[in-house]
Amino acid sequence: MLEAIFVVGLGSFVGGISRYLLAPYVQGLSPAGSSFPWGTFVVNILGCFAIGLFYGVFERWNLMNPNLKLFLTAGLCGGFTTFSTFMNESFQLVRAQDYFYAALYLSSSLFFGLLALYLAQLLIKLI
Repeated sequence: MLEAIFVVGLGSFVGGISRYLLAPYVQGLSPAGSSFPWGTFVVNILGCFAIGLFYGVFERWNLMNPNLKLFLTAGLCGGFTTFSTFMNESFQLVRAQDYFYAALYLSSSLFFGLLALYLAQLLIKLI
């Protein structure tokens, strides 16, 4: 149990730092004055793709090393993706009465996240 906690913690550390560096970078590339949270959006889509890829690899090649699976999924992807931040930013958009961006952010995050996960699984099946 302690080993699993360490493995997840290490993955979360790497994932969290990656998110910390990537999200503001992507947000800085967005159009000036845009209130759409592009940084978190991109991180969430990449995280969905990554977890789809990892689970696809584990299923396709029956790689069941429990520590590697924990590190990559619960750790790395869990630390990298930002669902709580996603929900908070959605709430802030609603509170600011920016309903268009709130609806766009919520719906496109869900749609593209599922699409990215599906495409990653499909990619693994094609290999």
